[in-house]
Parts: sequence; C-alpha cells; structure tokens
Amino acid sequence: MSETPQESEEPGTTDVETLDVEVADLRPSLEAILMVADQALDKVQLASAVGHPVEAVDGALHDLAAEYTEQGRGFELRNVAGGWRFYSRDAYSSVVEGFVLEGQQARLTQAALETLSVVAYKQPVSRARVSAIRGVNVDGVMRTLLTRGLVEEAGQDTETGANLYRTTSYFLERIGITSLDELPELAPYLPDMDDLEDELTQMAAPRPESSPEAESAPVSPDHHPSPHSGSAHSPHSGSAHSPHSGQGTEPDGGTEIS
Repeated sequence: MSETPQESEEPGTTDVETLDVEVADLRPSLEAILMVADQALDKVQLASAVGHPVEAVDGALHDLAAEYTEQGRGFELRNVAGGWRFYSRDAYSSVVEGFVLEGQQARLTQAALETLSVVAYKQPVSRARVSAIRGVNVDGVMRTLLTRGLVEEAGQDTETGANLYRTTSYFLERIGITSLDELPELAPYLPDMDDLEDELTQMAAPRPESSPEAESAPVSPDHHPSPHSGSAHSPHSGSAHSPHSGQGTEPDGGTEIS
C-alpha cells in the first residue's frame, strides 16, 4: 500500500504569487517607482511593484497626495484616468514652461526644412536619396532632425542596406496634423531618382567642340599650338569641364548643384 505525501495547507496561503523582491517601506517605495514612471500606474501595478497589499497601497497614495498639498510642494500626486503620476503644480506652470522651452525656440534652418520636407514626402527614405534630391550632403542636417525628434530610423533598405528614415509623431504634432495624409499635395513636384540621375550624368559629361572657326580653319602641318595658348585643341581648354567644377558635383555629394 503506497503512501501519498500529504501537503500541509494553511488557510489563505494557496495560489499566492511570491514576490522576488524584498518588501521595502511602502511610502518611499511608491515615491521611487512613481519618480521614474513614464506613464500613470494604477494601484494594482504599484502593489505588485512594491510588494504590499493593494488596499495598503491605495491608502498610502491618498496620504502622499494630501501630504504634498499640505506642505505646498511644487509637485503633486494625481489620480488621473485610474492611474497615479507626479505632476508639477499649476501654480508653478510659468516657471516650468520657461525651463522646458528654453533653447527650444530656435527655428530650423532653410536646409533643415527642405530636408524634413523630402523625408516627409518620400519616407521611408535613405540619406543618400535625400542628398540626391536636394543636391547637397545632408548628414549634418539629418543629425539635427534626429536630435530634435522630428525624424527617426525606419529599418534598412533591402537592396542597399542603407538606413531608412521617416518622420515621427512629434513631427505631426508640431505641424498640427494627425496623419501624413493631411500633408499638402507637393509630392508630384519632387523629382524622381531616374530623372535626377540622368540630369547629373549630362551635367558631368564633357561638352563637344562647337566653335565654327575650329571646324573650318585649316591646320598647318608645321603649326604647333602652345600649351598656354587659347587654342581649342589644347587639352586644358575651357570647353571640357572637370567633374569637380561648378558644373558637376563632388564625389560625396557635398557641393550644391548650380
């Protein structure tokens, strides 16, 4: 006859989730969690985080909120939409506004606005394509837009492996629209890559001789033009343009197309 091991059960101990963290003081623990939270937390989430019963957490939250108000702190603890979170007190809104907006009122340069427009209409788009459309190197401007939170990475191009970029929700918020569908119809006026590449190729190509005098004037066998003369046959003639002249672009796309 086999013996079945008996499990000792005490009332109220079944199906209780054991916390892996040590239970700390309730009110300081709540303050520490709420200080780093980036969204409102309800009492159940907070109870699970600090390891205290929900009822005790609920009472402590109300006590903390009342204490902050009584002491006239610059912040307050609010229960908004079923969740608790720290907020700056309305009486000090002007001070907070001045601090937050300090250094953020600088306008974007024309180059940044043009680059941002290309990203908005062509997204997801790589830096190389934005540079090709604008005719200049946009690496510095893209870093500015990334830092300002107007542009973010959007994966990589499957063919080239280049990083792709798109506008952010903050961009929509700043220009006052809810989706990219509300952008003005400007995309048809932006050049396509195929047309742009053909144009760049034509601009960088050497131009043929077109002087009537050069075509009709006979050349004497004994005549040897000086390499410093203005002869059309000189290898340094101005009719053949260097790819690094004003008629072309730098290899890195850093020179603006005239």
